[in-house]
Amino acid sequence: MSLNVVDKLLLSVALIDLAGIFLWIGGCLHLAYTKMDLMLEHLKNCSAIMTRAPLRHAGPWGKLLLVGGIAGIVTFPGFYLKRGELSSEDLAHFPASLKRKLAVLHWSVIGLLLVMVSFGVAVKSGSV
Repeated sequence: MSLNVVDKLLLSVALIDLAGIFLWIGGCLHLAYTKMDLMLEHLKNCSAIMTRAPLRHAGPWGKLLLVGGIAGIVTFPGFYLKRGELSSEDLAHFPASLKRKLAVLHWSVIGLLLVMVSFGVAVKSGSV
């Protein structure tokens, strides 16, 4: 069976996207196992995180969920600040380099998931 150029291109993009998801999971787990105490210490007055803090003892999946929650709160703090679930002092004292890493992780997973969803829609509609 021979693939034409378009099929090869789409397969390449899909494989790169899947590899990106695995790299993202690895990056999140690396942060979870190396920087979790630091992140939780800086967000100790954040009720949105402290309710999720027990997830750190739930194995890799729990750590992944907790890092994802922290990344979402650091990337889009306005929602949590309005609801009073995030302290502006905690956010101001959060390390800038770690905040940047979490924001990059959050935006990259949004992009990777958008690529996956667009592939799913294209396959479902029959255009691919």
